[in-house]
Amino acid sequence: MEFVIEQADLKNELGFIQGVIERKETIPVLSNALVESVGENTIRITGTDLDVTQRCDITAEIVKPGKVCLLGRKLFDIVRSFDGGKIRFRKEAETDWVEITAGRGRYRLAGLKAEEFPELPNSKAAPNSLPADVFSYFINHTSFAVTAEVSRYALSGAKLIYNGEKAIMVATDGHRLALVEKVLKGKSDERFDALIPRKALIELQKIARWIETTTTEPISFGEDQNHLYFQAGGKLLTARKLSGTFPNYEMVLPKDVENKVTFDLDQTRRAVYRLSLLSTEINKPVKITIREGEIELKAFGTDIGEGVEIVPADYDGEEITIGFNSRYLLEFFNSVTSLETAESDENTESTSTDASGSAAAPAKSGSPKTRILLEFSQPNMPTQMRIEANTGYDYRYVVMPLRL
Repeated sequence: MEFVIEQADLKNELGFIQGVIERKETIPVLSNALVESVGENTIRITGTDLDVTQRCDITAEIVKPGKVCLLGRKLFDIVRSFDGGKIRFRKEAETDWVEITAGRGRYRLAGLKAEEFPELPNSKAAPNSLPADVFSYFINHTSFAVTAEVSRYALSGAKLIYNGEKAIMVATDGHRLALVEKVLKGKSDERFDALIPRKALIELQKIARWIETTTTEPISFGEDQNHLYFQAGGKLLTARKLSGTFPNYEMVLPKDVENKVTFDLDQTRRAVYRLSLLSTEINKPVKITIREGEIELKAFGTDIGEGVEIVPADYDGEEITIGFNSRYLLEFFNSVTSLETAESDENTESTSTDASGSAAAPAKSGSPKTRILLEFSQPNMPTQMRIEANTGYDYRYVVMPLRL
């Protein structure tokens, strides 16, 4: 096997598969990337952890066809350290060692026989498609609600529903639920209803963001009995389907709410963040008292200190007090901020809450005019939040209050 390839192209594609390369030594071959020639001018790089597989095709000059397994992380580190230009790979005839030449540097890496790499599912047709920016929005603004509990299989992913006229993504951990709905242009007879695992969401988000900045190509997707497939830009993401039944999310969405209050997103987000700093408890509780013209936010149940913030609000009902997990509020507020930032500048990537579900710290400020509509009936019943303005997406967030 021998081929010549551009350093920048190889570095980018090796970067894509790092998220699925196994770091543990349980099955050594899973720490490797399968490098193989396909046709006359394509090198295919594949990484897998058996649940999620990432495959990338790259244009290259094929001198001699073949395939070999190389340590994925080590290969990536070496390739990205080069200064650009062309890299030559040559597998030694009698062994699985590979010689890598770039400029005046020459390296030899020990490889494994390609036959040791796990057999991967054959990709099926992907009859459905959505724009990459829709996938990016969906994942950005629902994935933080996916449960981190591995044992809760049915909740450890986001549900994607597509009926040709609209698309919905919804995620929940049993305490809160995030849902985004988008009405699509045109119609299709295709249908899709499946759970996308948490790790696959992370990898799909990477592909969507890359597609957004490089091409207008949509992301095609489909399924078979055991796997999901997502394809775009020479990349194929395959994920093993989750077992279990996703709960009936429509039953959770509040129907006839009695009270509504609107408030400024940025003011409230910053106030909740400051108050959350005073709590060492896991749920970092914050008490919210809603009264005519304002919302009072107060840190409670803390042994560090206390704090109170007042935020102006539009409300003319009876005074009511509700307790919330401040992390749940912040993750929603930050997701709205990233949505508003992306809406105002399509060339700017969202840098707030992502598919990894990272804890919410203050994100880059969105528009100070962005307002949140909070809808509720009673202090101990699910509370729904949404963006007051029309953004092109129906984005709803339902969260269970804390007992005060």
